Parts: sequence; structure tokens; C-alpha cells
Amino acid sequence: MKTGKWLVVLAALGALAGCKNFWQAPSNSGGGGGGSSASSGVFYVANQATSQLASYSIVSGKLSALNGSPSTLAVPPRAIAVAPSGSFLYVGTVGGGIFLFSIGSGGTVSIENSGTAVSPDLAFAMQVDASGTWLVDAFVTLSGGVQVNAIPITASGAIDQSRTEQSPVFNLSGATVNGLAIAPDGGHVFVAAGTAGTLVIPFASASSTPLSAISASTIRPLSAGGSALSVAVDPTNRLFYIGETLASASGKSGGLRAFVYSSLSGSTVTQASGSPIDSGGLAPSAILPLSTGDYVFVANGQGTSNAGNIQGFAVTAGGSTAAPTYTVASAGNSVATGNQPVGLAEDNQGNYVLVVDSGGNPDLEAFTIGSGGALTSALSSATGNDPVQASAIAALP
Repeated sequence: MKTGKWLVVLAALGALAGCKNFWQAPSNSGGGGGGSSASSGVFYVANQATSQLASYSIVSGKLSALNGSPSTLAVPPRAIAVAPSGSFLYVGTVGGGIFLFSIGSGGTVSIENSGTAVSPDLAFAMQVDASGTWLVDAFVTLSGGVQVNAIPITASGAIDQSRTEQSPVFNLSGATVNGLAIAPDGGHVFVAAGTAGTLVIPFASASSTPLSAISASTIRPLSAGGSALSVAVDPTNRLFYIGETLASASGKSGGLRAFVYSSLSGSTVTQASGSPIDSGGLAPSAILPLSTGDYVFVANGQGTSNAGNIQGFAVTAGGSTAAPTYTVASAGNSVATGNQPVGLAEDNQGNYVLVVDSGGNPDLEAFTIGSGGALTSALSSATGNDPVQASAIAALP
């Protein structure tokens, strides 16, 4: 493993341990929503303030904690990455590196590697690539740049000692790491790097050095003083999205920028028609393209003590196969969330859009997906003994 330029010095930390019945999941009263009888797949929530990983599913419209949930960590979690196989997940922590959990029957998790970190990286954001052979993470270096790591992994999630980790550093002044996404086709890695913009790095999983750092580029924020807070890629590789402050049509609030993915191979990156478009709030902190690719949702923060929201957008395609065109437009629906929404996920049954709010009030919400992409509040819940500061959410594929 590399030494790298760490944001903080790693301390010796104890193992992670499951903590069954440490708290009981609150009963769901619907949280003022319309309710639902639908069920969901399994999903996971990182509670940073209480150092827990909570595991859930929704059963007939009711939130249900999985056996052994929550798992208590020795250090606060910050990020979650679930493997495409659904057989293991990684938890990136604030000061203890990255930990590996296996996923068993029904989605229950068990700590692996004898409870010790599999990597010392202090991942601000991370994802497993579509081939399941690389864990890609990113963090800010002491000098203010961004380090992006491609960590080789085996089919069981362990570090592959037969291959070498690649760890390029990008000297971006004033950078932060707010999000990371790998294109479904495995062709690019995107890192939302705050006022430095969005890093776009060519990626090739079959290579021993998959990150083509020398060919990397940066998409600068639309407005001076703007900041890239989130990034996502359409499941069908049609578009990639960046959520920025000061990137609305008026340049005064948050905006969603949509780019044609295939244009990355040309000399100029092309935006979709309608982009940029008002995201619906000040801070577009999370982006979720639905699995169908027809709708994309943006979670917006409105300050530390005000309710946030989720704004929906419709995506339509035109043109030809050789020259596709896309249009992004408001779907005319917006729903309120708790304070400071930071993560979005779609459950693998396609029934719910899930959001976690780091400022609580509540910690977790689920919305059903209706005609035209309309969201309806189905349930809301705490995810532990508040305040938990929910920092991330991920669903089983």
C-alpha cells in the first residue's frame, strides 16, 4: 500500500463489531406522507455521529431493520460502496480507512478481514466499477489537491495482492471531494471537486493502470464562485450530470448541468438542451438518475436549519443513433425533505426513491414513484438515536 498525502494521520483503531438491539428502529407513522403498501430491496445508511451502519428494507410499506442492524463502528463512517454483485460492501470512515463487509442472505452484513481496515484511504467518496475488479476512491491531499485511487479487488472484495494500486494526484487549487461516479460502461471516472470543478478521468478496467491520469480533464464551474457538489451518470450512458452552486439559469442558485456522455470522445463536451437548469434549491448535493433513464432527481439543501427538497426532471431523447440529442426539463414536481439532504438511492425493486438528511428532521425518507416521475411521501424515520448525522445511503443492486 502507498503512503500517500493524508488529510489526517491515521490512528490505531479497534475492530468493528455488530451490535444487535443497540437501538430499536422507530415504528413508521408515515411521517405525514400518503403511505404505501409496496416493498423494497435492501439498503444501507451510514450514521456518522453515532458511528453506525444501519441495514433496512421496506416490507409492505413499513420500514424494517435487518437482523443485527445497526453495526457499530469504531470510527465514524462517511461513504458506502456496494459491489455490483451485491455480495459485499465497503464503508469509508473519517479516520480509520476503508472496511469490508460481506452481504449474506437477506442483505445482512458481516465484517471481514478480522475487523481491520482493508485500505488506509480516508475516502471522501468511492464506488466499485462495473467489472467488480476495482474500488475507486478519492480524497483531498494535504496540499489541497485530489488523490484518486484505483484499488484492485478480488471477487470476494478483498484486496488483490497480485495487482498494484494506482494513485494519481491532481493538483487542483482549493479542491474538495464531494462525490464520485464511475460510468456504467466503465469508460470514465468523475469526481465533483468543489470550486475546482469536476474531474473527468478516462478509465479502463482491463488495464493494470486503469486511470488514464495524463488524459484527465476538468469541467470548470459554470459561474465564478460556483462549486461542484455532486455528480452522476445515466444508467444507459446517455448523459452525465453535475450539480453546482450558482449554476441556475439566472446564476443565483443551484443548477443541474447535463452533458452528452458520447461527446467526451470529441474535442468539445456537449450539453443537453435545457442545461443548465435550476436544481430547485441552493445546494444540489445529490443526483439520482432513475434506472429507466427517463427521470433524474436532485436533492437540494437550503441551509443547516431549513428543510431541503427533491426536484424531478424529465429526460427525452431525439436525433439519430449517430448523432443523439437529449433534452432535460423540469418534470413539475418537487417534494420537501429533512434538513441538508446528502444522499439519494433507488431501491432495486424500483418502488422507492430514498433520501438521507444529515441535518435530520427526519434522517430517512422514502417516496413512491408515480406517473410522470412524481414523488409521493411514503414514510419517514430516524435511523438511530438522534442526532445521527446520516452521511450516505446505498441500495443493493
